[in-house]
Amino acid sequence: MSKITSKGQVTIPKAIRDAFGFLPGTEVEFVSDDEGVHVRRPPGGGRRRGEEVVRHLRESGKNFTMTTDEIMRLTRGEDWGTGHLEEGDGDPR
Repeated sequence: MSKITSKGQVTIPKAIRDAFGFLPGTEVEFVSDDEGVHVRRPPGGGRRRGEEVVRHLRESGKNFTMTTDEIMRLTRGEDWGTGHLEEGDGDPR
């Protein structure tokens, strides 16, 4: 159960948000009929969860400055100066 705030806002329960992919910024509309009021995505409009995730990743990656080679060296534990594995790192064989 949710209450309407003084600003007319209602919190959609987390289980409902998760089940329907309602992320912050998701567009919804309120539709009334003989059975009551329903919250739904606008037909043909509004973003889907996948689109929201892609948008978020694109936005958050704008300030990322590492190159792919730098990420791979970091992942492998390579020495940044030589490009070789540091002693004791890498394959344990």
